[in-house]
Amino acid sequence: MSWPCSLRSREADMGVRVQTADFDLATEYQRLRDESGQAGAIATFTGLVRDYGDLQDVRGLFLEHYPGMTETVINDLIQQAHKRWHIQQVQVIHRVGELLLGEQIVFVGVSSAHRTDAFAACQFIMDALKTSAPFWKKELTDAGEHWVEQRATDLIQAQQWDQDD
Repeated sequence: MSWPCSLRSREADMGVRVQTADFDLATEYQRLRDESGQAGAIATFTGLVRDYGDLQDVRGLFLEHYPGMTETVINDLIQQAHKRWHIQQVQVIHRVGELLLGEQIVFVGVSSAHRTDAFAACQFIMDALKTSAPFWKKELTDAGEHWVEQRATDLIQAQQWDQDD
């Protein structure tokens, strides 16, 4: 099941998708490029399921979210990025449901006239996404399941952006 949501503003188009289905990096990159007009830079980040976390021997994850609120929070993060940097297009895709090792979890893509704005906005959105968006992650192992608490390192990383204001 997918809960697509998009928001259009005068500053730029933004796309947010929360979905169970995988996404194709080449397709998403090309879509961002096609919609970006005369962009001079596109920065992207893709997060993957890894075999460790709070527990060892993780075999997958289960992600839940708060439909509607999740998209609203992500759109707000994108608006914040537009206020801080000169960016054009933003695409955020976040998967939910059961994900296996090596599968893609999240895609953040940002286009801009210049690389510094694209890089900074992409990192800001990803850092804020980890700490602000209503997602809950459960690690799946052969020994059982474990809900993951928010990491202090993620909070510290996100707080750096508050100091940059």
